[in-house]
Amino acid sequence: MLETRDLTLHYGGSKILNGISVQAAKGEVTCVMGTNGVGKTSLMKAIAGTHARSGGEVLLDGVAVPKLPAHRLAQMGVACVPQGRMIFPLLTVRENLETGLACLPKGAREVPERIYEMFPVLREMEGRRGGDLSGGQQQQLAIGRALVTKPKLLLMDEPTEGIQPNIIQLIGRVIAQLRDEGEMAIVLVEQYFDFAFDLADRFYVLKRGETVFSSAKADTTRDQVQGAFSL
Repeated sequence: MLETRDLTLHYGGSKILNGISVQAAKGEVTCVMGTNGVGKTSLMKAIAGTHARSGGEVLLDGVAVPKLPAHRLAQMGVACVPQGRMIFPLLTVRENLETGLACLPKGAREVPERIYEMFPVLREMEGRRGGDLSGGQQQQLAIGRALVTKPKLLLMDEPTEGIQPNIIQLIGRVIAQLRDEGEMAIVLVEQYFDFAFDLADRFYVLKRGETVFSSAKADTTRDQVQGAFSL
């Protein structure tokens, strides 16, 4: 579903990504790992179109995609759960979810019932403002908003950051369910090693904007991945 080839990205005069090549298949979780500041979030932004790549290629479902803004990529099936959640604090939960509908055809602009089945708290707090929710509730809302768009590629940037353990478990179950349904490719940026290792089918470890380790889960061991992550 997703392939990047020699992707590069600059912020001003600084090169943040240097020749990143990754693949993410339908029905799999591809995990991008690494410590703070190695370029993980920048990679997500380059794929999602929120920061224009400097060079290289992005292919979706085998077709090369030109440099497009985020809303055009959303129409093509790319959804992002950004680091920090980025929900709209003055909109209600329902209104936040409905913002994801804009990229769909008019006849399909309805919040699916399954969003509330995955995250029951969103139904309970449907009329509450997003800014009044806890961090864990906001994270569920951010994931729900992304899923409203019916993505083919789901990008998730640090979904466990600052979240209580029971909500982390819930998010893990949702990711596993989405993976097992086989309808989308999931790219997960994560520093919580146990969470990432349990879910991932393929690993990429970044350091200083470059890939220092990549492997399918079936071809590596926990110690090898953890060793690369700790470099």
